[in-house]
Amino acid sequence: MFIAAFVISVFTVNKVHAQVNVNINIAQQPVWGPTGYDHVDYYYLPDIDIYYNVPKHQYVYLQDNKWVFRKSLPAKYKNYDFYKGYKVVVNEDKPYLHLDEHRKEYASFRNRHDQQVIRDSRDNRYYVNKKHPEHKNWEKEQKGNNGTH
Repeated sequence: MFIAAFVISVFTVNKVHAQVNVNINIAQQPVWGPTGYDHVDYYYLPDIDIYYNVPKHQYVYLQDNKWVFRKSLPAKYKNYDFYKGYKVVVNEDKPYLHLDEHRKEYASFRNRHDQQVIRDSRDNRYYVNKKHPEHKNWEKEQKGNNGTH
C-alpha cells in the first residue's frame, strides 16, 4: 500500500511540474512585452498591425496579401518603439487569421502608451529574463541561494 501511494505521488508531482514548465514562458518574452502574463503565445501590435510570436521570436505580418514570418520587421517599421506601443496578448493558435476581428476589437489600443513593460518592472519574477536589467543580480542571488539549501 505504501509503495503504491509513493509511486502515485511521484507521477503526480512530475506531471504537475511538467505542466508548470509548459505553461510559463516569462523568460522567452521580450523585455518590451507587457507585464502581468506568465504565458504568452502572441502579441498583437495594433499601432503597426502585426503579430509577434513569442516562442518562435518572429514577427507575423501581411506582405503582398500573404502572411510572412520573419525575425525582423519590414524597413517601414524600423523606427517603431516597442517599449511605447501597446501590445495585446493573444493566446490562440494562428491569431493572424483573425486580423479583421482583432483590428476592430483592439482599435481603442492604437496610440496608447500607458502599458508597463517587462524591462521596467521591479517584480522579481521577470528577472529570470536574460535581457532584464536586474537579471545578473537575480542570477547571482539564485547561485547564492542554491548553496544555502
